[in-house]
Formats: sequence, C-alpha cells, structure tokens
Amino acid sequence: MFLFTSIDEYHRALADGSTSCEEAVNHYLHKIRESQHLNAFVHVYAEQALQQARELDLQIKEGQPLNPLHGVVISIKDVIACKRFPLQAASKILSGYKSTFNATAVDRLLSAGAIIIGSNNCDEFAMGSSNENSTYGPVLNARDTARVPGGSSGGSAVAVQAGLCMASLGSDTGGSVRQPADFCGIVGLKPTYGRVSRYGLIAYGSSFDQIGIFSQNAEDAAAILSVIAGPDEYDATASSNKLPSPLNLNLKKDKKPVIGYFKQMLDHPSLDQEIRKSIYNQIEKLKEDNYVVKELEFDLIDYIVPTYYVLTTAEASSNLSRYDGIRYGHQNKNTKDLEHFYAQNRTEGFGKEVQRRILLGTFVLSTGYYDAYFTKAQQVRRILLDQTSQLFEDIDLLISPVSPETAFKLGEKTSDPLQMYLADIYTVFANLTGVPGISIPLFEHSNGLPFSLQIMTNHFNEELLLAVSAEWMKKYGRS
Repeated sequence: MFLFTSIDEYHRALADGSTSCEEAVNHYLHKIRESQHLNAFVHVYAEQALQQARELDLQIKEGQPLNPLHGVVISIKDVIACKRFPLQAASKILSGYKSTFNATAVDRLLSAGAIIIGSNNCDEFAMGSSNENSTYGPVLNARDTARVPGGSSGGSAVAVQAGLCMASLGSDTGGSVRQPADFCGIVGLKPTYGRVSRYGLIAYGSSFDQIGIFSQNAEDAAAILSVIAGPDEYDATASSNKLPSPLNLNLKKDKKPVIGYFKQMLDHPSLDQEIRKSIYNQIEKLKEDNYVVKELEFDLIDYIVPTYYVLTTAEASSNLSRYDGIRYGHQNKNTKDLEHFYAQNRTEGFGKEVQRRILLGTFVLSTGYYDAYFTKAQQVRRILLDQTSQLFEDIDLLISPVSPETAFKLGEKTSDPLQMYLADIYTVFANLTGVPGISIPLFEHSNGLPFSLQIMTNHFNEELLLAVSAEWMKKYGRS
C-alpha cells in the first residue's frame, strides 16, 4: 500500500525500489475517484500524469539521479495555467478555454520532475473566503463535510488535506492560502510578494497576488518553494532577490529569533475565545523556551480590511475588464447590439460575488470618489509599509491568529458579504505589506476542528520562516 509522509521519505522509497512514481500516481487517481463528493478537483490530468510517472521511473532504472521534485504529485488551483488543459478560474465566463502555455511556476515544477495531476476548484476568480463562489459548486471540508474548507484556494487545500496529492499550489491575495490551510489543518505558505513569478496566474489584484504552497509539513513547502521561486523575464514584478539554495531549516541554538505580537489583534472582539486562549498559551510556552516575546501596539487593525477591499476591488475592476466574451469564454446568442452583447456576456458569465467586487472597484475608481477612497487607501498602505519596516528592525517574527474562527458551516455567511470579508482581518496584513506568511497547524478546538498559528517575517526571509515552522510543528504540534 502506498503511503506518503514527506518528499524526503518518498525519494528514499523511490531510490530503494520499494515504490515507484507510477504506483504513486495510480494511488492518487484512485483516491481522487473515491473523494469526488468533496469536489476538490475540476480537471484530472490522468493520462499525462501516468505518462510522466513512467518516464520518471525509466530515469531511475537507467541510473539517473533523482530530480529535486522527482515524481512529487502536485495539483494546481484553477487560476494557474497548464498548457493544453482547461483554465476557467471556476467561472462561466471562461467556459471552454484551454491554456496555450504553462505558468512559470508550472514549468519549473515540471523541470524539477514534479507530476501535475490536475486542477483544483476555487472561488470564482479567487474571490471568496469559503469556496462557495464557484461555477463548479462548493468544495467540502474533508474533516467535516457540512463545513467550508476556506477560500479562495479551498480545492487545493482539501486535495492535500484528504491525501489526494502530495502538495498543491494555490494563490493568496488576502489570505487565500493561509486561511484554507487553517481550516483544513495543513501548512499554507504565502511567499513574499514577487518571490514567485505571477506569469500564468490569472490576475485578481496584481499588487497583492502571490502563488502559494499547501503541504503536510514545512520541509515539503521549502522544497517546492526552492524550485518555483526566482526572477522571471516574463514577470516584471518577480524579484531578482534569490532564495538561498539549499534552504537551511536548522535554527541556530545560540540565537533564538525575537518574536512580536499585536495585542489589538489578540484582543479583537471578533476572535473566538478559545483561539485567543490557545495563542496566549503558546506565547507563554515560547517564553518558557527562552524566546524573547514582545507585545506590540497596532492602532490600524480596523483599517486593514477596508483598505484591502478598496484596493483589491479597484484592481479587480481593471483586471477583469478584459473578459467580455469576444475572444474566448461565454457568449450570449440572443443579442441586439454590441453593447447588449458585452452586458449579457458579463452578466451571465460572472457570478454574484465577482460582480459585486467589480462594481465596488469601479465605484472607488470613479470621478468624485477616487481621492476619497482609492487615494486614501493607498496612503494607509504606505503607512503600513513604513511601520512594517520599522517593526522588523526590533523583531524577527510576528505571530497572530489566521482566522477569527474555525471552519464555519456551508451557507452560514453567504447572505452577509461583510461578515465574510471580516474573516480576512488577520491575513490581509501580509498582502498589504508584501511580507511572507505561513499557517502552521498547532491546535485543535473543542469543536473538533483544527486551527493554526500564523507566522510572518520580513520581506524575503522565507528561510527563517520555514525553519521556525519546521521546529515549532515538531515541538508544539498536535500529537
């Protein structure tokens, strides 16, 4: 029976012949078929995955060294381009479209020997916190199918949670990797903005979007990040700041990182009391283990969600203007004129949440409101960036909750968009400032559901972030 625990263990099994890439792929294809009720996958690349597996097995038989991600079975969110396969962003507007190229991240995975097994369900155009805004229907949380998996990368999270692949890629614009990881009890990494190329990622908020990683452990996230990170001639926002290679996940014993937390975040009235208590208890454990932990003031907490939604909806309004049904996607057949054709295509092609965000974005960019909303939000973002730079002069790590609550029930928040938006209160800080953040599953609620600790570091310091995550999961994680 095939069993996956980590990429390192898997590679040892491949090397000693106790398993094969083909066996791994067949195992996951069987699991995907068995778990169709979770609705995590929208397309399965079975034929291509098996062909890749056989080629990789042949390389081993010929004595070739293992590639960095040799035979690692990965799924990708339905906003990341994979050549010749459907790319729909879980939206009717892109119905029937197949990608003509690979995203840079996908190219790098394939070059490193990874096997792409399929694409995952998500909130339409990555807009949502529950994975209920999808033309394919909602994704179910494998831990409790009456609950949401989080969003917008819910399908990618459940694919790892339910053991349907070894790891997966999602995208994180305001928490869309870390929050689903929190709800599903797995690791979710959002790298620094610009660390991973966005070429081939369907844009939602171009100055916020970042491809992220779901995995069972921090070491696997580090292995995948090492492959997909780096500059890219196709993406001007991809940083030339190179990731250390290989990543050193061993913390220095003689110099523990200094930790900070925002008191206003932990004492915010929206936070579940049990989550608050668990994180305060974790702070005490860290102090007992001789970490320096500093309580910090943060008086902008009530501004971060409004700032985030003003800016991201403005960018969404601009980015989604290209989808009109002319070149590809949904087309209304009963039209009177060109204007009506555009209007009907977009009305029928976009779901309600996407329409809502386009309208909000168009409003804040409109004459008379631009300065009052968009310009003001940009000013708040600048203040946040300046404060963050100062903050990381005094501390190495910033910790916080990931979400105010554990996974909520399907349909619980769909009638109140504001309640859904406020669920992002702890994650959007990292996107507004561009710093890396990770969700690590350390806790279990009395309701039986997992929840996580969020850790953030300064820009381009993923090595420390992942090293701390690996150590804390071993030391403090659920037994």
